[in-house]
Amino acid sequence: MKAIVNVYLKEGVLDPQGKAVHHALGSLGFDNVSDVRVGKQIVLELDAPSMRDAEKEVEKMCETLLANTVIEDYSIEIVQ
Repeated sequence: MKAIVNVYLKEGVLDPQGKAVHHALGSLGFDNVSDVRVGKQIVLELDAPSMRDAEKEVEKMCETLLANTVIEDYSIEIVQ
């Protein structure tokens, strides 16, 4: 089973990397981009008895290590 975790800064948290990418895109002529937020994606291979168990386990991983929940949000997708 595979878990895909997307971690991204919460709304309202300054994203200097996103601003730099936005500026660079504008410099390259991509003027139709109104905002950029940069995050990270973590892909995990899991051995879990069910998708529900896998999601619970990955949520614990996010809460303890994979995401800084003070400034970051995350989403989890479990695929078989």
